[in-house]
Amino acid sequence: MNTHPYDRLTPDAVIDAVESAGYLSDARLLALNSYENRVYQVGLEDADPVIAKFYRPQRWSREQILEEHAFSLELQAADISVVAPLVDKTGTSLHQHDGFLFALFQRRGGYPPELDNLDNMFILGRTLGRIHAVGKASRFRHRQRICIERMLAESRELLLADFIPRELQPAYESLTADLLSSVQAAYQPGEADEIRVHGDCHVGNILWRDEVAHFVDLDDCVMAPAIQDLWMFLNGERHERELQLAELVEGYAEFCDFDARQLRWIEPLRTLRLVHYAAWLARRWDDPAFPRAFTWFNSERYWAEHILELREQLAALQEEPLRLL
Repeated sequence: MNTHPYDRLTPDAVIDAVESAGYLSDARLLALNSYENRVYQVGLEDADPVIAKFYRPQRWSREQILEEHAFSLELQAADISVVAPLVDKTGTSLHQHDGFLFALFQRRGGYPPELDNLDNMFILGRTLGRIHAVGKASRFRHRQRICIERMLAESRELLLADFIPRELQPAYESLTADLLSSVQAAYQPGEADEIRVHGDCHVGNILWRDEVAHFVDLDDCVMAPAIQDLWMFLNGERHERELQLAELVEGYAEFCDFDARQLRWIEPLRTLRLVHYAAWLARRWDDPAFPRAFTWFNSERYWAEHILELREQLAALQEEPLRLL
């Protein structure tokens, strides 16, 4: 019978792990919505619950996780509202129990920001400007970069080899070859363009409360251009996106210079994310949680719609970049 490493992460194992870090659980356990890792709210005796995050085995090295933690704590020390890992009396933020690496976090409440509210976009921009001002102060040594080879070239090869239905393979192969060529021509950042960024900056990773954006889950922090943390907040028709962009950048510029040259990288970065997301689901398909949660994936209909979306994306790559109003 096929097993997955997370099969061993039973409720008792979660509680034992948290108690091994010096906490006394009251045995109340709530699984939270996470697939790449496993995340639980764990009740404590005479204290507020903590959030326990168990890192997916073999995904990140210890050094990569510790760089994530150090960046989060650096942001927290700069009075930026991020949910950073709890650090014990010995200075430890990353724990190990029964083969799992895990971290503990303070529970934080909130709701996603309303992106059609331009005031919210301004606040998001200000917060990202502060994050990137810290991000520019040094570089990651172990974390990944936003990379065409990893996110597009390797992803398309994986999907063509094992997932794309035979009758759709010629269309997918030709289309993604055109996308690869277009992205390679358009996206050529230099080393100076890449800073430490959140990397997965979307509304699901922000808790909004009292007009403050609390950033969570730096699990995908990378070296990348600043625009990587801004473009996913833009939605709607072109004129709407340009209005949103103007508010984001106005707030951002209060704390960090914005290079308008990076606007031409929005659609290449979107292309990388689209292909990489499909490959991410494919790579995780042996995890039982994924077929249960993503029932629509890996059907002929899904791949046909994915190809249509990529055709639209190829057209978007040929359009003029958004203007900074």
